[in-house]
Amino acid sequence: MIQFCIRAVPAAHCNVPEGRLRTLGSSFFALLLQAQSGVAPDATGAQNTSIVRLVLDSSPVAKAVLILLAILSIVSWGIILYKLWIYRGAEKQSAQFLEVFRRSNKFSKVQAVCRSLGESPLVGLFQSGYAELTAQLRQNTVPEVANGPNPRAAPPRPTLKSLTAVDRALMRASVVEINKLEKRVSFLATTASIAPFIGLFGTVWGIITAFQGIAATGSTNLGAVAPGIADALVATAAGLAAAIPAVYFYNLLTQRVKLFASEMDDFTMEFLNIAERNFT
Repeated sequence: MIQFCIRAVPAAHCNVPEGRLRTLGSSFFALLLQAQSGVAPDATGAQNTSIVRLVLDSSPVAKAVLILLAILSIVSWGIILYKLWIYRGAEKQSAQFLEVFRRSNKFSKVQAVCRSLGESPLVGLFQSGYAELTAQLRQNTVPEVANGPNPRAAPPRPTLKSLTAVDRALMRASVVEINKLEKRVSFLATTASIAPFIGLFGTVWGIITAFQGIAATGSTNLGAVAPGIADALVATAAGLAAAIPAVYFYNLLTQRVKLFASEMDDFTMEFLNIAERNFT
């Protein structure tokens, strides 16, 4: 059918000789047969330069680099998903705790709900401040009532010895809670910093190996050079794939920690105001 179509066109209407037209028709027919069989003319070259084949055929050094980058990426994603889940629960429980704290008129009622809201960093602050507050009030009131001239008289109004001590207890608890929130987040910064350099090392090593192969064979054909260069660049791509998510989520999680720290500072001021208003 192809030869019929070619012959149907008079040679006078084109500048290509009839023999050349027959050659083009034969080539086009061969291309059709290859397309129907599913084999491309450069299938061998494409198969050799696929990413999976490049990784499988890479040198031991390149494989070690890729395995190290894969481990960094997997650990980073595990930390990211875990921290996002923890921060989400902390935000939800902090909102519930603040609602209970501001609605209650006694610290003992707030203490009763702390066990069910343990993921909130505000619970740690409250328990530390409440423990210091209770210790000071117990030291002030018990001796006065036991040794007073009239044991039946109404106990005096409890007062704090040092509001600064309560502030220090809250500050210490705030540092502990922030350290808990920041735990393992620094690994993302480490991954973001070293992953591109590890990938670059793999790329440089691959290029050195490729040039050594060129020197050994004496061939500068692009088909001989391209697989080695592509193999070298896979390491750089893997390094960037591990570093980019780590950079983004490190900044995101750090910003969330700053918001938690700001919320804890506000709660500290609110707790101290209540303690000063009622116990000084």
